[in-house]
Amino acid sequence: MTETAKWYVIHTYSGYEKKVETNIAKMIENRGMHDRIVDIRVPEEEDLESGGKKVVKRKVFPGYVFLKMIMSDECWHAIRSIRGVTGFVGPESKPVPLTDEELENMKLEKRVVESDFAVDDVVRITDGPLSGYIGKVLEISPEKGKLKLSVDLFMGRETVIDLDMNQVEALD
Repeated sequence: MTETAKWYVIHTYSGYEKKVETNIAKMIENRGMHDRIVDIRVPEEEDLESGGKKVVKRKVFPGYVFLKMIMSDECWHAIRSIRGVTGFVGPESKPVPLTDEELENMKLEKRVVESDFAVDDVVRITDGPLSGYIGKVLEISPEKGKLKLSVDLFMGRETVIDLDMNQVEALD
């Protein structure tokens, strides 16, 4: 069906997410499907409970498991046959891959932004309240798509700010 691995969402019985994740991992191992089912995720976050005394892991999307896979009839049937799986998310249980925007919002994959900036480059801020100001690049975080700049805001007093890479342009 498709040739590149994309993220899909499967619906499970509530509370079965980890069990389904484990069963899919076993199925991949047993059937040798490593090349077709690349990643399995049940996103969790840590939360404080009992007045901030106990740290507990909570599922970000209860009832859902995320799979990065190359969709085929074989994969579709294999996943659907796993106990606890109720189906793929999509119209009439037909799998629909997540869009790039959905992936970014759900933070399933770390996105590395390529930049032409280097430390000590002088740049112009093009967006936001500091638009038009000139700054010097102190730090680059490609995985976050951010730059740390030193900007002269108050007549000779340098201020360090963080901006998205798309908010600045290089000066020639």
